[in-house]
Amino acid sequence: MSEIAGELARVKGAFAQPTLTLLHQRQAPVVITIFRAAFGRNNRPIPTARLHTQVEEHLAGVREAGETDLPVGSGRDICQRWMRGQWLVRALDEQGQEVYTLTSHAQQALELVKNLSRDRATLSEHRIATILGTVRRFNSEANPDRTSRVSILNEEIARLRAERDRLVDGEEMLGATEDYMHEGFTELLSLISALPSDFARVEERFGAIRGEILAAFRAEDRPAGEIVDAYLARADALMTATHEGRAFEGAFALLRDDALVTQLREDLTALLEHPLADRLLSDADRAELRGTVSLVREGLDRVLSQRSRVTATLKEYIVSHDAVRDRELEQTLRQVESELMTWFATTGPRATHDVPLLPARASVEHLRERFHDPADDVLPEPITVADPADAPGLSLEELVAHGGPQLGVLRERLHETRTHRGARTLGELFDGLEPSLRRPVEIFGLLHLAAELSAPGDGPSGDRSPEAYAAVRHDGTTRTFAVPRVELPDDIPDHDPQEARA
Repeated sequence: MSEIAGELARVKGAFAQPTLTLLHQRQAPVVITIFRAAFGRNNRPIPTARLHTQVEEHLAGVREAGETDLPVGSGRDICQRWMRGQWLVRALDEQGQEVYTLTSHAQQALELVKNLSRDRATLSEHRIATILGTVRRFNSEANPDRTSRVSILNEEIARLRAERDRLVDGEEMLGATEDYMHEGFTELLSLISALPSDFARVEERFGAIRGEILAAFRAEDRPAGEIVDAYLARADALMTATHEGRAFEGAFALLRDDALVTQLREDLTALLEHPLADRLLSDADRAELRGTVSLVREGLDRVLSQRSRVTATLKEYIVSHDAVRDRELEQTLRQVESELMTWFATTGPRATHDVPLLPARASVEHLRERFHDPADDVLPEPITVADPADAPGLSLEELVAHGGPQLGVLRERLHETRTHRGARTLGELFDGLEPSLRRPVEIFGLLHLAAELSAPGDGPSGDRSPEAYAAVRHDGTTRTFAVPRVELPDDIPDHDPQEARA
């Protein structure tokens, strides 16, 4: 293959990546806009139903703006197509809810569009100084010659000491120009915007490893120990042999060092408080720089969560895998095969034998539904004797007001002709009593006394329609009861009917 043919193959391979397929389609501006509006700069997970609704709302807003070339279908159908294009991925969050996140390819496309939307960096003093400083620092850390490395460090120390002494002596402090600050902010934002896609690539690598481990476990063509060893080797290679893994390890080491995190926050705060920052940075750029530490933390959390899922998959298989049960199943299958061979030797070619698909169910007449609970045999707490002094004080009048009917007094009122003169029924007699004798319970007392006035064997006679009794409770409230009408006899004996019968 010629050199130009190999270069063409590499370019075709690059164009086949999901990042360029996303940017190459006609609807790329609309798709990128929806991704930026829905997921933001942090690629926060979005529940599936919510993203479906957001996609439909964003498309409606773009359609009202006059755009005609839009994705067709419902929000769910569009998200499914984006998943097939490897721009969206659907997974379960920590609460078991299905969520969408952008893949590293989609984030890389968003990063490219974001960089192109900024002012393009030009050749400047800051750019050249950055290149010189990076090359110098790289050489000081990688130079294999001890003498050269010491010389580089001595020169850097001498330069820094001279600058410190100049500032301490009160000489003029040169300020950064506007072009220098603009270039610095542009490069810093470019570096920070590349972090989410780097973390997403590490997360996707762990997701791919998890899928391969599950497939290897299901195939059962290798011992479990060999699969675990392969996973550990791949995880170690991912963290040390790939650019994304090394970036993850560096970020993880940064967050473990509280001094470095504090220094990063202080440096970012100082840059944002620079006099030229308000004129050079937009509100979105300031928010992006201010949230750098939280951006790194969120990316690390997602990667660690994905790595924990891989570890949980290994643990679940190792714990649930029962080698003894597998051996018992293998022995059972061999016994079945041996019995079949014996049966084949004593039967003809057309012989059949009915074998149930499942064994018969065991019938049990009774199973204990409740088992012994030691807590049932615990003695109850001993009853404590209450102190009589704690009992509330009650007067005789209060006890009588809460008690039963006052039969003695009612009998006297019933026999006093002046009390019931003109009263033809028991209800009229009740209405003429004083309030203390018109409690609801006194109605039962009057009915009891009225029953005593009737001769044995006398049945009901006359009008038995309900009659209203306006009762007064001990607290002064009233209540009306409907009681069958009871006629009073014309002559009422002045003795107790119970005593006469005796």
